[in-house]
Formats: sequence, structure tokens, C-alpha cells
Amino acid sequence: MGDRLGRLGGAQRMKPQPRITPDNEPFYQALRERRFVLPRCVDCGKAHLPPGPVCPFCFSERVEWKPASGRGRISTWTVVHKAWFPAFADDIPYNVVQVELEEGPRLTANVVDASRERLKIGLPVEIVLGETPPRFRAQ
Repeated sequence: MGDRLGRLGGAQRMKPQPRITPDNEPFYQALRERRFVLPRCVDCGKAHLPPGPVCPFCFSERVEWKPASGRGRISTWTVVHKAWFPAFADDIPYNVVQVELEEGPRLTANVVDASRERLKIGLPVEIVLGETPPRFRAQ
């Protein structure tokens, strides 16, 4: 997708950005620092998204942010042909993918530098560090 500004009728509009909360701030801070981290439960060992104050698997409050590979595979995808948000009008058509990360959680994002014909379920992808919101690149 293009830059953060979209054009519609000559007016510039900011693209919607993720809402930063105390639960997800470490995720976005790491992305800005060109690192990829996931919340992982100290007790059951499972990584999870979205981030929260407790583990969604065992309800432990002992959750730590740990480095993650940033690699995964597309589990589903679509191509958007309508400008649901005016700021995305210049990007039409664009893809939206769900990536099943190697660590288990799934993350909805976008794949850059890949034609629609290349997108398929099972395609290996890797996160593009420094992007917020996160984007992936086909491997």
C-alpha cells in the first residue's frame, strides 16, 4: 500500500492507524525498532494475539514479550476492490492476508511486492520490519 496519505477529491486523509494501548504498545514499539515480538505465557508457553493482560489459553497473568521469527504462511487472503476508507482509494486493489505465524498466532496484514496471482494459501511470508501496521513479504 502506498504512503500514509490517500487522496480523494483532492483532500488528503490519514490512513487509519492501530490504536496503541498498554496491552499492545510493546508490539508496536518493537516494530518501530525493527524487531518482532509476541506475548508468550510463562506458564503454558503459548504465544498469542491479540495481546492482553492474561493468557487466553490458561488465564495466567504471567505473560512476557519474547522475540519471534516473523515468519509464517498465508492461511487466507482476499483482494479489496472498494475504497471502504477514503484514504485507501489510491491503493485499490490491495490484498489483505491472514498469516499463521510459526509461533501459532494469526495476524491480519498485507503482503507487499507480490502480485495477486502469486498469493495463495500456504505461501511462506516474512514480516517487513519497521512497518506499522505490520506488512509481510513473500519468501
